[in-house]
Amino acid sequence: MIKLSDRAVDLLLYSLSAVFALVTALTSTLMPHRAWGAIAACGYLAALLLVFLVRQRGVLTWAAWGAVALLPLVVQAVQRAGGRTDRAQEEVVVVEHMGESLLHSGTPYLSRMEIAAIPLDERLLGYRPYQPGMSIFGLPRALAGDHWWTDARIWFAIITVATVAAALTLLRDSTPSAVRVKRALPSFVPERPALVRAMQAATVLPVTALTLATGGDDIPVLGLCLLALALAATNRPGWAGVAVGAAAACKLFALPVVAVLVVHAIATGTWRRLLPGALGLPVLALIPPLLVNSDALIENVLRFPLGHGLVTSPAQSPFPGYLIAQSVPNGRYVAVGLLVAAAAVIGVLLLRRPPRTARSAALFCGWGLLTAILLMPTTRFGYLLYPAALLLFAPALSKDTASSAPRNDTALYRQ
Repeated sequence: MIKLSDRAVDLLLYSLSAVFALVTALTSTLMPHRAWGAIAACGYLAALLLVFLVRQRGVLTWAAWGAVALLPLVVQAVQRAGGRTDRAQEEVVVVEHMGESLLHSGTPYLSRMEIAAIPLDERLLGYRPYQPGMSIFGLPRALAGDHWWTDARIWFAIITVATVAAALTLLRDSTPSAVRVKRALPSFVPERPALVRAMQAATVLPVTALTLATGGDDIPVLGLCLLALALAATNRPGWAGVAVGAAAACKLFALPVVAVLVVHAIATGTWRRLLPGALGLPVLALIPPLLVNSDALIENVLRFPLGHGLVTSPAQSPFPGYLIAQSVPNGRYVAVGLLVAAAAVIGVLLLRRPPRTARSAALFCGWGLLTAILLMPTTRFGYLLYPAALLLFAPALSKDTASSAPRNDTALYRQ
């Protein structure tokens, strides 16, 4: 039987999310966000009304995700294919340009000279500050042209659905038989409260639903990281390495997860199986761009994010790192110094008390990324989806969900 407290949390989640979506629809200055809010507000309200009517919370979560993320995504993709130019964030256009460049030149990146030739008001879109693997999501549009189904967000969503469903299936199937309930639902529909909350964090939270519907590129990376943690929790380190390596081949935000899982693998003696995928895939993804035009790779992946490109990043969320960089003399260097110091402290803690369970690894990743996001001189509010999902996913990785956790875990966040 589902506890009243779980229903109450769902009521609070969907109520606050509906308010957020409605405010976004009415006040956002970004047209894709306003379009998302108009549809998502109705979806959250419908989920709110169904909280006490739908017995399976996992079923309701899947349905809510379809209403607040996948439906507005498809609507925007169709409208964009029909000629609306205000139905996608710039990240979508950038990823599709990466696919086109990869198809025609062998590298997803433009050189500094090529970017300089772009008109000043369009130059920002010339930069592709992602890892080479992200260009795969732009290939459908490069190959088949402008259709709703070639929108990069559609393919972000496909990978996200696949990875989240796989992670939930692994964790649900690994539940010890003594605590399993008799099933009448597919294995990717969570039953336990911890699994439901983990799924909600990765799907229906506004920060994740909004990102998937309007920009999307962080969500499949997050899905791959969550899948990697689920694989590690169920004693599949080789496949965990492949999943997190694929995430790191798409975006640098996955590298802290790679680092934590490597330490976890060393602590548990599974590093020989994890390292080939975790480190090999990101390295292999870099080889073709390096061979075609190494300077273009460096310009996009290193110089631009570090503030040395021809234009600066528009990421300006008012977190401490950004505020210090803007208001303190030599503030950028102060913020970077604080970020490096925090990374050093976390690194020392990670080495002194290495995570021996996937749960501890997820907590290290979540708190570490939260610290980094708050201290980065240039950052976005949407990046909070990483620590939010990782921290809420951690309880689902505990040993009452997956039986592979050792009893002598000495990690920092052990409870």
